[in-house]
Amino acid sequence: MLAQAPYIGRFAPSPTGPLHLGSLATALGSFLDARVHHGQWLLRIEDIDEGRCDTASVEHIVRTLKRHGLQWQGEVWVQSQRHSVYETALKHLNILNLTYPCACTRKEIDDANSQRALGENRIYPGTCRQGMPEGREARAIRFRCPTEPIQWHDHRLVTFNDDLNASSGDFVLKRGDGFWAYHLVVVVDDLASKVTHIVRGEDLADTTARQIAVWKALQGGLETQAIVNPPIYWHLPVILAEDGQKLSKQTGALAVPEQDPVLNLNTVWQHFGLGKIKATEVTQWLELATPVWANYRAAQAA
Repeated sequence: MLAQAPYIGRFAPSPTGPLHLGSLATALGSFLDARVHHGQWLLRIEDIDEGRCDTASVEHIVRTLKRHGLQWQGEVWVQSQRHSVYETALKHLNILNLTYPCACTRKEIDDANSQRALGENRIYPGTCRQGMPEGREARAIRFRCPTEPIQWHDHRLVTFNDDLNASSGDFVLKRGDGFWAYHLVVVVDDLASKVTHIVRGEDLADTTARQIAVWKALQGGLETQAIVNPPIYWHLPVILAEDGQKLSKQTGALAVPEQDPVLNLNTVWQHFGLGKIKATEVTQWLELATPVWANYRAAQAA
């Protein structure tokens, strides 16, 4: 029987730059959702790609969250301190015959996808699934996708039925340069911290089926003893820049202004189509916002 657990949510930014308004919107949404459910809200720093991350960005993220009243419970999780845990997870998947070494280059995968329309996802063709070609060396470790589709429900975007073999093919868990892939580490950490609900931007919706596949393969075999359901997902609309692209560090998004946190909260609040909240400080603002978020959540249910 699957275990039922109290609500545990999380915010998991990558410190590749200061927190911008798009990330603040996601943080606020996930914080309020935990608050509505009288649950816990955790903070995890996803700095696994250490070459792109820096301490100054971590400090800015922590400082900005605190300034806006978004206080997490417990210690901050830091992925760069958990390499041995990810290695254990990879070994567990290998024992289950769910991983294999891959020698394919990016060009070889691109060539195999040359007939696909522009903008379509690249699909790994399974070249090394039954063994690498003789004389080749591994460039990555891949996960064997299940043959059956992954069905999952989003609070806002209804139910998905994703065939990973048709949408991505076997995906990378560890790169040839030694860096861990997002799809492994995020699941290992969510399992270890017993996350039950994930509220994040809709730009990550297409990664969900891959993460659920890894979750199902790992559950019960690592730091968690119980077999639990994958998290409940809610993918929020993202803030767009003037050119229509997602507001992000890559598109030059500026850091959240430091001088007026209530104004910042109202700015991202109105992005959700919600009316301005009149408050003089962040504690009051969050108190007034919580019941409004509960109603917004109910209205968004798919």
